Amino acid sequence: MKIVLNGEEKTFIKSLSVADLVGELKLDSRKIAVECNLEIVPSCDYSSVFLNNGDKIEIVHFIGGG
Repeated sequence: MKIVLNGEEKTFIKSLSVADLVGELKLDSRKIAVECNLEIVPSCDYSSVFLNNGDKIEIVHFIGGG
C-alpha cells in the first residue's frame, strides 16, 4: 500500500489504520492531529479509520511554549 505522508510517498506491506500508522511512526497520539484526504480524523476514531492506497495523510505535532 502506498500513501503520501506529509508530502512524501511511503510504502507499507499491509493495510493500516490511523492508529497503526501512528504506532509505526512512534508518535504520541495525544500530541498530534491527523488529516486524511483533507478531513481531520478525530483521535477517538484512529483505530477504526483504515488507510487506502493513494491516501494523502498530514500529521502535525502540537508544540507548547510561552
